[in-house]
Amino acid sequence: MATDIPDPILIALVAFGGGAVLGLAARVGRFCTLGAIEDLLYQGNDTRMRMWALAIGAAGMAGFGMAALGLFDIAANVYWRTPWSPLASVLGGLLFGYGMSIAGNCGHGALARLGGGDLRAFVIVLVMGISAYIMMSGPLAALRVTLTEATALDWQTRSYAEALAALTGLPMAWAGLGLSAAIALVALASGGFLANRRAVFWGAATGLAIASGWAVTSYVATHGFEPQEVISHTFSAPLGDTILYLMTASSGTGIGFGVASVFGVLAGALAGSFTQGHFRWEACEDPRELRRQILGGVCMGFGGVIAVGCSIGQGMSAFSVMALSAPVTLAAIFAGAALGLRQLITGFA
Repeated sequence: MATDIPDPILIALVAFGGGAVLGLAARVGRFCTLGAIEDLLYQGNDTRMRMWALAIGAAGMAGFGMAALGLFDIAANVYWRTPWSPLASVLGGLLFGYGMSIAGNCGHGALARLGGGDLRAFVIVLVMGISAYIMMSGPLAALRVTLTEATALDWQTRSYAEALAALTGLPMAWAGLGLSAAIALVALASGGFLANRRAVFWGAATGLAIASGWAVTSYVATHGFEPQEVISHTFSAPLGDTILYLMTASSGTGIGFGVASVFGVLAGALAGSFTQGHFRWEACEDPRELRRQILGGVCMGFGGVIAVGCSIGQGMSAFSVMALSAPVTLAAIFAGAALGLRQLITGFA
């Protein structure tokens, strides 16, 4: 029984399991943010973008469905409770997207590639995690807080589900269910995509992994004895948390949701790479490639914290609860990635 498991262990187990699904989705299902953008812009292939939309729709339907049944205190989620600065979303998203393109991976993708033996991804993970902490609680934290507080909107409405509910008179959970179902239907409105059963499966599985994070943290926040943020998977600050945990675990630093999620992605990616025969050691080919990965990791660490989430945190977890920040940040990430890909592939001449 879940109630017989101590809260920290329950959270760690569910986070690890959800992370493992995300790692498998990347290695087996080819679920990748940058890959989806590159496929769409340079190959005219929208399969991985539809996987992304299906994941958002599945996570949203599961999350708002749980909310309708009283199983998920959706109003307590971290994205609704955090004041929203559109400027921070745009600046952070652009910075993150650009860094993602020149590094070749986002945080989730770097973990997945590290699980396949790519030592270049190890550099990205380390640099991104340290940079996230520099911006979150280090020398640049005061600048970030000042920017966010000066530009945050003082709105009562915190999500598009609430806005739709106010317009239509529907219960908020039902409005969110409708929005999520619409996104999923748009993703599925392609015969070619529907025929690709692997893509459909891994898109839906990714969404359910996100929903599992909301479920367990909401349960513990509601029924547990210790304070617990209602969160789901994201891979900016948790990379820094993982580095800190590995250095200080014996002095009492807990594993937490984010750290367990990171370990889960690594485990899932490792399992996926071995089962698919993809595991092989890789390293940088030249100093220019290493320079791009370090710069990209810095940009992603800074941008992910400024925007309060990465391509998974804002683009998936925040979008699944229809947070106001999610589509703005995701559009900025797309624009930043498009700029970086243009620089790498065709140049600006």
